[in-house]
Amino acid sequence: MDTHELEMIATIEVETADHFYKIVDFLNRTLKSYDLAFGLSKEPDGSQWFSVYESTERPRGLQS
Repeated sequence: MDTHELEMIATIEVETADHFYKIVDFLNRTLKSYDLAFGLSKEPDGSQWFSVYESTERPRGLQS
């Protein structure tokens, strides 16, 4: 069985907004079939980062 890994292809610092998670959820649901994933993270200093990932299949047992 193959495993899926996420490779970060872009990240950007964004202004904090309470509703931003809804956009990330919408993008993940809409673009999943294109092997794309989106993330939102908040750092301890308060900065917020939006990231784009590409899902890649790797045979089990192989590491990058």
